[in-house]
Amino acid sequence: MTEMTAVRPAPGPGTPVPAPGPVTVTPDDPRYGDLVCGYNHRFTPAPDYVRRAATTEQVAAAVEEAVAAGRRIVVRSGGHCFEDFTASPDVQVLLDLSPMSAVYHDEERRAFAVEGGATLGHVYRVLHDGWGVTIPAGTCFEVGVGGHITGGGYGHLSRRDGLVVDHLYAVEVVVVGEDGRARVVVATREPDDPHRDLWWAHTGGGGGNFGVVTRFWLRSPGVESADPARLLPAAPARMRRRDLAWPWAGMTEEAFTTLLRNYCAWFEANSEPDSPYRHLWSNLIVTHRSAGAFGLTSVIDADVPDAERLLAAQVEALTDGVGVDPVADAEQVVPWMETWMPSYSWPSDPNGRYKHKAAYLRRRYTDRQMAAVYRHLGGEGYDNPAACLVLTGFGGRVNAVAPGATAIPQRDSILKASYSAGMWVSEEEDPAHIGWVREYYRDVYAETGGVPVPGEVDDGSYISYPDVDLADPAWNTSGVPWHELYYKGNYPRLQAVKDRYDPRNVFHHALSIEPSS
Repeated sequence: MTEMTAVRPAPGPGTPVPAPGPVTVTPDDPRYGDLVCGYNHRFTPAPDYVRRAATTEQVAAAVEEAVAAGRRIVVRSGGHCFEDFTASPDVQVLLDLSPMSAVYHDEERRAFAVEGGATLGHVYRVLHDGWGVTIPAGTCFEVGVGGHITGGGYGHLSRRDGLVVDHLYAVEVVVVGEDGRARVVVATREPDDPHRDLWWAHTGGGGGNFGVVTRFWLRSPGVESADPARLLPAAPARMRRRDLAWPWAGMTEEAFTTLLRNYCAWFEANSEPDSPYRHLWSNLIVTHRSAGAFGLTSVIDADVPDAERLLAAQVEALTDGVGVDPVADAEQVVPWMETWMPSYSWPSDPNGRYKHKAAYLRRRYTDRQMAAVYRHLGGEGYDNPAACLVLTGFGGRVNAVAPGATAIPQRDSILKASYSAGMWVSEEEDPAHIGWVREYYRDVYAETGGVPVPGEVDDGSYISYPDVDLADPAWNTSGVPWHELYYKGNYPRLQAVKDRYDPRNVFHHALSIEPSS
């Protein structure tokens, strides 16, 4: 086990402060219930104990102890996983990284260090307030960086700045060798780094696969400056925001299809890496008819030349020929950090239960797919105002990177789609809501075996929106394995990294990278 000092830098300029010792929480401890529960309360684990680690040294010791005892260990950063990756019934040790939340400038590496338990909201605040920079990460502030970055990381600035992993310089990972001993490896993107493949695997290979990421270092490629204010993209000062909402009343299938087709077609025409519209991001959230209305948010950096005209042109293109007037249409210019960035996290309900599914679009939906969306969201027989389709802007600078340069291969898509049954609170409701979203998704992808097989229109799915149904032949009848839907041709290389750095398959879950043998 690599020797590490039991201190960590403070989240900003200053002297390193002593880290607290590891904390072990057992089932008879009143803190246990809160610590084992994550975002999705369909899954509640019952580990022998929760180990809260505050340093890399403590993480390595916890991992080695669990392996020596033959206990299955999983790591949690923010606990926002859609599936049971950290909440499976066979989990015996839950390693909680939330005490590791420091964000600071590392002068030696000329990069920003972010510990594995930090949340996105905390990272945004420290980077913005300290240096005026940011990363193109997500809009759910409660999400931990551990799962978000390792899955690729995208958000409202990705069309402008690419994915978070496009700015990932290095990772610090606790791995376990064939001998069961834990060791700490730092892997960088430097071409001559002997551990470069381990860095590459964390640029979209998903969390919980190769080891425990205790620290990320972020610096944009090609930056030569030592000035921390130049190491990452500049945070916008102001955003011009347009919010529209359409009523379901009077929204015929023809009107709905026109709006959906317009939205997809706009992104199809404006998602090249150097498009002037790369500064514009949109989120169309089509909630179920029982919600009464659904809405669109489009935003653009207010200081981009012609920002007002570009935003107006997009809205004009989206509404052309729809024939149903919005019930709300508001435009404003707001400060980026203070006002524009509300978290899109689902409500923090102590009993919230969820089922989400996802896909990439390379082109607009086919007419048959749009008809399927309308049947399920605009039809009768199901009543859930939170059920929805979310179509989020993609492309732009994301598509300036080659599919094999990072582990995430979807580099010519235009939109991310997520299909959700929303939130419910009763276990008795599980069959109705899970069954509904499964049939909805299967109907949209009926022509390709119920899943978004990579092709002219679709391009698989996103591992940070995991869906175990993709590995279930009852719901995936395409003959295309789940790992091709997520990783495409990058999967064999990910398996080679798995073989080298986790030969005992210590780190695994329902959709983890499988050893090659």
